[in-house]
Order: sequence, then structure tokens, then C-alpha cells
Amino acid sequence: MEDLKKRKMEEMEEMGNNDQLSTQEELRSLLDPLAKSQLVDLLSRLGSQYPSIAEEIKSIASSDPVHRKLFVRGLAWNTTSETLCAAFRMHGEIEEGAVIYDKATGKSRGYGFVTYKHMESAHSALGAPSKLIDGRMAVCNLACEGLTGASTTPDLAQRKLYIGGLSPDVTSEMLLNYFGRHGEIEEGSVAYDKDTNESRGFGFVTYKTIEAAKKAIDDPQKILGGRTIIVKLADTHKGKPVQTQAPAAAVVPLAMPMAPGYPQLGKAHPSATPAGYAYTQPVAPYQASSYSSPAAAPAPYPSQSTIPYASIAAKKDPQGIPPTTPMGMSGYPYYIGK
Repeated sequence: MEDLKKRKMEEMEEMGNNDQLSTQEELRSLLDPLAKSQLVDLLSRLGSQYPSIAEEIKSIASSDPVHRKLFVRGLAWNTTSETLCAAFRMHGEIEEGAVIYDKATGKSRGYGFVTYKHMESAHSALGAPSKLIDGRMAVCNLACEGLTGASTTPDLAQRKLYIGGLSPDVTSEMLLNYFGRHGEIEEGSVAYDKDTNESRGFGFVTYKTIEAAKKAIDDPQKILGGRTIIVKLADTHKGKPVQTQAPAAAVVPLAMPMAPGYPQLGKAHPSATPAGYAYTQPVAPYQASSYSSPAAAPAPYPSQSTIPYASIAAKKDPQGIPPTTPMGMSGYPYYIGK
């Protein structure tokens, strides 16, 4: 009797497991075609209603480095991996942290990565993204966001300032302290030469608010390091007129002086015989031995006169010299007597 009951219980459990498997497969088939946004919305609603689902979501997310790895940019050229980690250790235990160096030169590329052991530590660091490290204001954001994750708000152009005319003695820390009186700074530093690590005479400051940036621009006292400095929007500096190459002069086709009746370039002619080559009246052949008939004359020199050449040949010019050239050739005028 006991064996019979045991068998029935095992059969019921097996049926329950089969039902569960069929339900999971059915749910997967329903969820698979859904878009990511739909799945995120569904899970977020379920997580807010059922604490157990919320804990499972947090556990899975925390195990993925995408929520624990930070990208840190704006580092000084002399910042090391040790000083980078020291600046971020205040937010929690660091699993890994390193400054990225150029393989060819061995010099810092000005950025690095910090991976926390727990997701909550990364969120704490993101709450205060700007950090002064080795005299420069570094900025961090999630590595999965790359450069698009920080300082890309639509009003950035009105918050980022270009600072010019700086003394070589002005450091990034001095720059930040000077402009910090106008408001909270999100990012800023002096621009340094990568090879010499010397100041290039300018820098940038990005405020957290537009109002602070306006105060810095409108401040009449712009003296730092014993010099009068230039303060203006960074986009204005980038957008200053740039000398461009003068456009090549347009080539305008000019009509060449040609003998009347010569076909003009670029114009189509309705017939095979160019206009102007037909004579309105037959021309009497020239009798002089030095000149052949018009049929043998060069093509560009057709006659345009309706007066027989023989009647003209008998005429003399005012000086008594008879014409020696056929009518119509450029540069050889003939005279019809008075």
C-alpha cells in the first residue's frame, strides 16, 4: 500500500515538473520576439512588484562588469595607476584599475579604467564624477558609455569655456581654484604638451551650470598669474574664422575672333555644311597666276562679297596700289574705288 502511494506521489511530481518545463518553454517562445525595451519594461515592473525578482535582477547585474567598470579621462600625464586607484578607493573596494599608456612612446594617453568589486561602489563614484587627481580635474562615467557618457548634454556648449593667455607657471590646480569662485566645476585643466609636459598657454573649464559660465565670462577681473587672460565659450574659440583656400577663378569661355562663317565652338549646326560657307552669288575665278580658284582656297577664308572679284581687281587703292590678296582674308583689306 505504501509503495502504491509513493508511486502516485512520484508520478504527480513528474507531471508537475513537466508542466513547469512546458510553461518555461512557452514563456521563452513568447518573450523571444520581443524588443529589448519591452523586456526591460516588463522586468522592471515585475521587480517593483515582487522583491524576490528585484534581488535576482540586482544579483545578475552586479556580476556583470558593465555596471562596475568606469572610464576615467582628463588625467595628468604623470598620473600612475596607483594614484588613479587611490583617488577612487574612497568609494569602495577596487577589483582592477589602470592608466592606459601608449605602446610606442610609453607615455600616458590621459585616461584609464577603474573596476569596482561591487556595483554599489561604482554608483557611489558616479555620484561625484569630477575628481582632482595630480592637479587636474578628471571625470568618470561608465565604461560602456565611452566618451558619450559624460559632458555631452545639449547645454555643454554654453558651459565649457576656453581660457587663453595663461602664464607658463599657471597649473591646472591654480586654474580650477581661480574659476571655482564662480560656481561648481565639472571638468577643467591646463593644456599640456605631451612630449615636454609644459603648458601650452591655454586651458578649458566646464561648469555644471550655464549661470556659472556666464559669471566667469562677465567677470571684469580676468587676471591670473600676473597676466590678463582670455575667457570665452570654447565653441566660439573653435568656430573662429579659418582662412580657407581661395576658390579657383572661374574659367569663362571667350568667343574667339574668327572669319565670318566659321563654325562657333560649342554650337550645333543643323547641316553638314557650316553656316556662311554657301555663296549667295557665284564668284568669278581670279585670273592672276598667283591665286587659284576659290575652290582651292583655304576653308577659313570664304568670300562674303557678292561683287565679282574680277571687277574689284581692276580697282586701285587711294595710293594707286592694286590689291594683291583675295577678298575676305583678315589683315588684308581691299579697297573699292570711289
